[in-house]
Amino acid sequence: MKKLYRTVRPILFACPAETTHHIVLKLLNWQAILFNQYPEWALQKPIQISGLSFPNPVGLAAGFDNHAAHLPALFHLGFGFVEVGAVTPRAQGGNPKPRLFRLPAQESLLNRMGFCNQGVAYLVENLKKRPQGRIVGVNIGKNSDTPLENALEDYLYCFNQVAPFCDYVTVNISSPNTVGLRQLQHGDYCRHLLEGLKKAQEQYAEAKARYVPLWVKVAPDLSHEEIKTLAAIFCELRIDGIVATNTTIQRDNVPPKWRHEAGGISGKALNARADAVLASFYEFVGEAIPLIGVGGIFSVKDAKRKQQKGAKLLQLYSGLIYEGPSLIKELVTGL
Repeated sequence: MKKLYRTVRPILFACPAETTHHIVLKLLNWQAILFNQYPEWALQKPIQISGLSFPNPVGLAAGFDNHAAHLPALFHLGFGFVEVGAVTPRAQGGNPKPRLFRLPAQESLLNRMGFCNQGVAYLVENLKKRPQGRIVGVNIGKNSDTPLENALEDYLYCFNQVAPFCDYVTVNISSPNTVGLRQLQHGDYCRHLLEGLKKAQEQYAEAKARYVPLWVKVAPDLSHEEIKTLAAIFCELRIDGIVATNTTIQRDNVPPKWRHEAGGISGKALNARADAVLASFYEFVGEAIPLIGVGGIFSVKDAKRKQQKGAKLLQLYSGLIYEGPSLIKELVTGL
């Protein structure tokens, strides 16, 4: 399959990145209809995290399927879990196009999508049709026109809407593409937001006798002291998982052409920075909170390095774009 993908990739890369993304999703849907079967190899590396049983530790990161509209096709590829979204209370168009770019020399992507989605009600309708027995997480955020002071209302609304239909919820406070969003990683904003969500989580668990884990997705651009402060808050509030990391706004490893383009960088250019933040969080939380390693996973070697730095689960995005679907099997069988 890898050889076939390498043959097809130049054709896919000839189109604008966002156009190709939609084409690939449609092709995957057709493949799932023709070969609707979960691969046997995908069941061979079970792991228990956050009270959930994952068939394998390799998941799809948020941003690939914003609307939960392609879940059967994505699970057909062998993912142990899929995270959909980010989703906001109301539909929003995101940032102006073009907003997704390939950096082939660095095997990286630059995106400034801006939480483009059709709103949480649309996503919930798709979640109701999700494949049974597969783990689905939902990445939640706030609408771009919601003031930071009211951000908790947006996150609570999303949590309460998706909780009955997903296995875990990821609180996205680290996207660089919604103005001011990353301030939610700091100070009173962070504590206020997470305290409110933990309260909602507890209320839902009491009412429905079902606990929905809360993960938090962090930025790769945090300082060591900021990580220490966040880790203390996460431990105190008993956050269920830390997704490390989102995309970076740093431009150290990209050519001059892209240094002044807005957006977050993912892929190999993010690798070292994401690894450093992952290791720092592990330094402060240890085994108390499971870590989910994201950023620059292109091989079994990359995945093992994430595990050595503390990751219990892994998520892909850019690696899937550059290496193709065969990367999933390589990682699951090679770990």
